[in-house]
Amino acid sequence: MKSKIDNIIQQEEFSKEDLVRLLNADAGERKILYRKAAEIKAEHVGKKVYYRGLIEFSNICGKNCHYCGIRRDNHNLKRYNLGDAEILKAVEFAFKNRYASVVLQSGELESAGFTDRIEKLLREIKKISNDQLGITISLGEQKQEVYKRWFDAGAHRYLLRIETSNPELYKKIHPDDTKHDFNRRIECLKAIKQTGYQTGTGIMVGLPFQTLEDIADDILFMRDFDIDMVGLGPYIEHRDTPMFEYKNLLLLPEERFHLALKVIALLRIIMKDINIAAATALQAIDPVGREKALIAGANVIMPNITPGKYRDSYRLYDNKPCTDEEAEDCTSCLEARIHMAGDEIGYGEWGDSKHFKKRKLPDTGYPE
Repeated sequence: MKSKIDNIIQQEEFSKEDLVRLLNADAGERKILYRKAAEIKAEHVGKKVYYRGLIEFSNICGKNCHYCGIRRDNHNLKRYNLGDAEILKAVEFAFKNRYASVVLQSGELESAGFTDRIEKLLREIKKISNDQLGITISLGEQKQEVYKRWFDAGAHRYLLRIETSNPELYKKIHPDDTKHDFNRRIECLKAIKQTGYQTGTGIMVGLPFQTLEDIADDILFMRDFDIDMVGLGPYIEHRDTPMFEYKNLLLLPEERFHLALKVIALLRIIMKDINIAAATALQAIDPVGREKALIAGANVIMPNITPGKYRDSYRLYDNKPCTDEEAEDCTSCLEARIHMAGDEIGYGEWGDSKHFKKRKLPDTGYPE
């Protein structure tokens, strides 16, 4: 006997109402949803999982987002900023271990000095890897000319999470000032795309005040914006943030976990050939959370290759896993986990978004 959701997931087009119904899927229906997402993943992006060596090189941030543990006004945090030599040593580890791609991520800063430093690092990464390493950056809101400088220096993927596509919810999770403006976030995403980057965004699933209708709108936003890659995970509270006072409004962690997996599966079903990351936050709730995300449609893993002594200080949320490991530990652990999920690792492959290669690009000089 067919479940009520069987007919919905066979559709090519999905309404907001369809998505809300699928986000409401119960335990039995979730299996049907994940199975469909797995079929589409195998057909459209294959069974390879691509590594992005994650370097969280600084927790110094100019923003003051209400949900984030490295927000500017959190004075209970030890701040750090890796030297260029430490960053490049991590890059060399990724290169030698055939990761093929790295991610540079930090707190959000806007300054001439920061722009210059990143540009120099990008050129150095290309140099020491003989132009063989792919580079993703996740460095927040910047002016378009900054995005262009970094693109020209060698970065070709950019992740800027929208967090939520609902402007009113955005205001609830950010300070109401010019540094935290929803419209600017949208304009920055447009600038990133126009520059020629493979463009990524994402949301937090299970925020206080967030509804299933909000999440359905988020999925439709990502579809309509025609993104190339997604990084999303369950919202996990941090005790040193203003949002912590609303912890009693939250779904149980397990419910947030399953809701995040459903979003991953729906994005795979709707946007068949995008890249979807299995976020570390999933593992903060479920010990095999990232493997479950791979089964539900994700195809990118970001092993943390930040030097171990700094990891505990890049704590965006409480209970962050793997903060007591070194890069070598993370690599061997993830390899076993990926094989457990039935996938193989695309060693030595950039694993660029197939969606990006298909969509019409602006005249940036970037090859299609």
